[in-house]
Amino acid sequence: MTQSTSDLNSGLASKMADSGARRTRLREFQTQLVERMQAATSGATSQARQLGVMIGQSRWLLNLQEAGEIVSVGTIAKVPLTQDWFLGLTNIRGNLISVVDLAHFSGMPPTPIDKESRIVAFAPALGFNCGLLVSRVMGLRNVADMTSQSGGADIAWATQRYVDRDAHVWTELNLSFIVQDPRFLHVGL
Repeated sequence: MTQSTSDLNSGLASKMADSGARRTRLREFQTQLVERMQAATSGATSQARQLGVMIGQSRWLLNLQEAGEIVSVGTIAKVPLTQDWFLGLTNIRGNLISVVDLAHFSGMPPTPIDKESRIVAFAPALGFNCGLLVSRVMGLRNVADMTSQSGGADIAWATQRYVDRDAHVWTELNLSFIVQDPRFLHVGL
């Protein structure tokens, strides 16, 4: 009987140790999460990490604070008497979003819609219900690992160019600037 009591005490001690270790890991996780949230709020990571996308055949970087939801391309309702780069309206979680083919807007051929195509909605903070058709989403990119290219970009909303380790050129796209471009705002014919 003493051996089973000893086994019981040993098992109980083991469970308490596991519980204590789990609590410690949970506290560490919560601390890391708070640190990440504070860094995101302060904008410390917004410049370092950006969303990489292909628009047409060009590589672009979007600030995570300006980019909203990323969705597969669904039904886009055409709007008559609009520019050919204005694809129409789509519904994203109950909100009507204007969809713009930025490649075509920029003078490139229209973006073909395929299984890798996505719509990147603008963040609600911009107050502009719009999304960009992108050829594909390439994931997060760290500009701290890239080399800044001198000379910048040719257009106001394309703010900076970078070259990554594989010699690919990335252009930083400032969505808050593009929503101020009169040509971008004038979708009617």
